[in-house]
Amino acid sequence: MFALIGAAVVIGSVLGGYMWHGGKILALNQPNEVLIIGGAAIGALLISTPMGTLKAMIAQIMGVLKGGGYVKKDFLDLLVMMFEIFNVARRDGLVGLENHIEHPEESEILQRYPKFLSNHEAIAFFADTMRVIISGAVQPHDLEDLMDSDIEALHEEEMAPPTALNNTADSLPGLGIVAAVLGIVITMAHINGPPEEIGHNVAAALVGTFLGILACYGFVGPLAASLKRRVEDKTQYVACMKHALLAFNKGVAGVIAVEFARRALASEVRPGFLELEEACNASKKK
Repeated sequence: MFALIGAAVVIGSVLGGYMWHGGKILALNQPNEVLIIGGAAIGALLISTPMGTLKAMIAQIMGVLKGGGYVKKDFLDLLVMMFEIFNVARRDGLVGLENHIEHPEESEILQRYPKFLSNHEAIAFFADTMRVIISGAVQPHDLEDLMDSDIEALHEEEMAPPTALNNTADSLPGLGIVAAVLGIVITMAHINGPPEEIGHNVAAALVGTFLGILACYGFVGPLAASLKRRVEDKTQYVACMKHALLAFNKGVAGVIAVEFARRALASEVRPGFLELEEACNASKKK
């Protein structure tokens, strides 16, 4: 939602200032320049980006346009969910966790947290780590290295689409210059024409430069930055589980394990100590 609002503000500000200065909107209507810049940018993206990354990029862009990233409540729910799972382990032993780990979509506990269930990477990370803990064959420091490797691999994979989109943004000003040069070539071919025709061709060439720069700094670049921010939030979501799981593996109580995870969160999404305590107490009554 905010991405669409931001795009509207960019368009309104640029065109509004242009018209205020006496510019004519129809002079910017140069579809041939759009074809050159847009087509070349898309072609370069196809050349440099694997198909899997392109699909992931489309999915991430749709996520940005729809909104609904990770907020404070999502992290609070994650902490409470882990608190409930750890309590099951304390009450029923690690064997009691098998149903929640092997079939998370059927778990009565996990079904109460749809945001977590919608994150397939988070489910896999949590389930795989709990399987390792249940096996009892890994020391705490080795478990931490294992989770760090998993998080790093996930982060690199998720960062591929924003990186590719940012590279495309960087190429747009150059492609705008390409369009402008082609416009100048056309202008020189009509150098003996009337001044109106020469002026029209020069204006069209300059529009190409304008569109390339505007697309880079007004739309594609900010969109890539937004994708990167969502990836950072998703990585923080998984890293939050890491701290709780590591503490749980060391044998601390569930409420202390989730406190380790709470302290690792950024302030803007970190629930307060009493807020988490109240939520954990409320979960015991369910």
